[in-house]
Amino acid sequence: MTAAFPTALPRPVLALHGGAGTIRRDRMSAAMEAAYRAALTAILACGARQLARGDAAMDVAVEAVRRLEECELFNAGKGAVYTADERHELGRSVMDGRDRAAGAVAGVTRVRNPVLAARAVMDHSGHVLLIGPAAETFAFDQGLERVAPTWFGTPQRLAQLRQARALAQGQVLDHDGQSAMAADAPAAAPEPGGPIDDRTKFGTVGAVVRDAAGHLAAATSTGGMTNKRPGRVGDSPIPGAGCYADDRSVAVSCTGTGEAFIRAAAAHEVGALMRIGGLPLTEACARVVFDELPQVGGDGGLIAVDGLGNVWLGFNTEGMYRGWVEAGGEPLVGIYRDE
Repeated sequence: MTAAFPTALPRPVLALHGGAGTIRRDRMSAAMEAAYRAALTAILACGARQLARGDAAMDVAVEAVRRLEECELFNAGKGAVYTADERHELGRSVMDGRDRAAGAVAGVTRVRNPVLAARAVMDHSGHVLLIGPAAETFAFDQGLERVAPTWFGTPQRLAQLRQARALAQGQVLDHDGQSAMAADAPAAAPEPGGPIDDRTKFGTVGAVVRDAAGHLAAATSTGGMTNKRPGRVGDSPIPGAGCYADDRSVAVSCTGTGEAFIRAAAAHEVGALMRIGGLPLTEACARVVFDELPQVGGDGGLIAVDGLGNVWLGFNTEGMYRGWVEAGGEPLVGIYRDE
């Protein structure tokens, strides 16, 4: 499924995603759907206001992802999935299209908003990627908020891990694990007073932006895969794999099977097809999502925006939480394949 939103004139825009996977109407209650749509709409509306007052692309992208990290509905910060040893290991990256500056962190466990740590790495470290305790020390030295590792957890996510173990699924994507559990496990009610039923919660988040000055930026954030091996790093904290921005071509944020997106260098591939291959945004994105990724077992999708503000949101799965908005405009959001 794809959705392209072309423009005849340059425009400031924000697009975001909250994960792609097996998202079906028959397994989504009205309350669940309303919660997702409301969360996406609120974050997009904030971004529209930022763009209207002339905020820089990087500032808009980082703030959108920070807000997604604070929302338990998504697998990014609060509400992140568990590793096999019942911990959270978070990965983020940001990239600025003006000069292709990038920053990323991986394996962090105590930084409340790791996307802010990735931004700090880009702006202040002289490096691109920091990992583990050293990344956290750097983040705290920059004044970022420290939380206990348990802050990220929810009872639903822990139940998801234990169900994955019981079903002998091994490591699973957030969306794939939910599908299998919904089919094979006894029905369970959502946690009273908590977020929606964890078996239908989905994952990686990201944002891409074209600002009023014509600059591009991207940010991608994830909690990883349920029951993943400790130390596993996916595509989200790897610029060129899960996140890419270059004013000469495109800003991209990916979601899906991280190992496949790394092998395909998926985000950079979109930019290369545009800048070197001469393809327009729609064709470049479609080739990566529907041709290149399936060759290496890649399920998922991506969002992208080019230098004019053309937007593409597409995926090769059943659905993707997604949306976009122009500066000062009304957000448009989608979940399912047919919208």
